Amino acid sequence: MPHHEYSVQLSEPCAKAYGRELRISRKHAEEICRAIKGMRLEECKRFLEGVIKKKVPVPFRRHNKKLPHRRGCRGAGRYPVKAAKEILKVIKNAEANASYKGLKPEKLRVVHACAKKGLVIRNFMPRAFARATPWNQELTNVEVVLQEKD
Repeated sequence: MPHHEYSVQLSEPCAKAYGRELRISRKHAEEICRAIKGMRLEECKRFLEGVIKKKVPVPFRRHNKKLPHRRGCRGAGRYPVKAAKEILKVIKNAEANASYKGLKPEKLRVVHACAKKGLVIRNFMPRAFARATPWNQELTNVEVVLQEKD
């Protein structure tokens, strides 16, 4: 069984949440995490709900070859709905952890958000003439840290 740890250690009071082995694209999760890092909590939730409704695009900075420009986004962008739903769940978990610790939700910011490679579910697709093609699914780990900032 893999051992999961947060990639950031903060001494001040903070709220953490970790989404393990999510069935979402790691590339999409990385771009969403890059977009929400530094946002206030309410702004972040509004952004992700807009992505789910396909109203607000996520700017793609790295994996953007042959991607069209979107209105409201400088450069290339997409609407990764499935990844946005899962990351929104992780953000809501972090918010619940923050309220349990007594942190004020109106002062919370996303100080750390990242996506990492998870396990690989190995599978094979049978082909003609007694052959097979590997058909694997990579899972993604997402971690979010909220902290009070003025």
